[in-house]
Amino acid sequence: MLHSYRIALILLLLLPATLTSAQKKLPLSIHTLRLPAEIADRNNQFSGLFTYGNQLLLLSESRLQDRAEAKVYALDLLSIDRQLADTTQAVTYQKYAIQHLDKIRARLDSACQVYEGLEGITLVGDTAYFTIETTTPSTYCYLIKGAVHAANAAIVLDTDYLVPLPKPALTDNSHISNAGFEAATGYNKSLLLLFEYNYFRHDNYALRIPNATRLPDIPQQVPVQRLPFRITDLVYEGKNRFTAINYFFNGADDSVYRPTPTDPNARLVLDGSGKYQNYCRLIRLRYKRDKISWKPLFELPREYITYNWEGLAAYRGGYFLINDKYGPSGRSTLLYMQRR
Repeated sequence: MLHSYRIALILLLLLPATLTSAQKKLPLSIHTLRLPAEIADRNNQFSGLFTYGNQLLLLSESRLQDRAEAKVYALDLLSIDRQLADTTQAVTYQKYAIQHLDKIRARLDSACQVYEGLEGITLVGDTAYFTIETTTPSTYCYLIKGAVHAANAAIVLDTDYLVPLPKPALTDNSHISNAGFEAATGYNKSLLLLFEYNYFRHDNYALRIPNATRLPDIPQQVPVQRLPFRITDLVYEGKNRFTAINYFFNGADDSVYRPTPTDPNARLVLDGSGKYQNYCRLIRLRYKRDKISWKPLFELPREYITYNWEGLAAYRGGYFLINDKYGPSGRSTLLYMQRR
């Protein structure tokens, strides 16, 4: 008996490191939620998530130029809990119409700051804040806000509240293609906004608005530790800690996000033949001493890497993730990553 035990122990010690590391478990189990057909429609192009009371808010890009409806869906969190416990249960929802977005779009377009869509959502109390992405040549993105009227199922925008957000630029003053302030979150009655690209060789910074209830003169710049790939959403976790989606898409149009082969981050996005491949992880950010630092939290499994994850919300120690219209499912896909 003792002899057999010693042999087993020796064999265990001789296991390849790759095998033992492969046995490490993801700290979260992943569940794909079954969405109503209206919400699963890929044309919603969801771009942000936020938990509001007993609801999970899903922000549509609301691409008015494509005659899309300006809207936010609200999924009932209790119905989500029921489906997580019993997959036969349906998720219930309502829809909030975003009012006056057409008026704000007209103002931007008349100033040659061409509206593309809504990208970020966060709430402070019953006030919803959205970031607007503009076309690449436009100098500014924008922050807008509106009051949530649950009884009327509407978010009524304040057409006087329009905060220009200067786009960070490359050293030749050109802009990053299709990049905006995609990640927005409220914390301590303030707002923190992160630009999609934070890998400039010069300054990288987020924008902070200390008092979101009044129109600020100039948002404050907060230095950000140089960060590869894209940031597509952000959630506040308390104690000056945030979690964000850090995503890399291997398409040619996103070549600016590609690290060079000698960059230490290249090992995350290059396959064995030297070709770029999609990659996604969640990262933890810390806002301390007037600057933002970060560290990896965990990588998504390979089967979820090819989705373009755009929305993130924290819930009961886990996270919701949603894609836009891109991904192998060909539809809106909502995940809940539950702590084991």
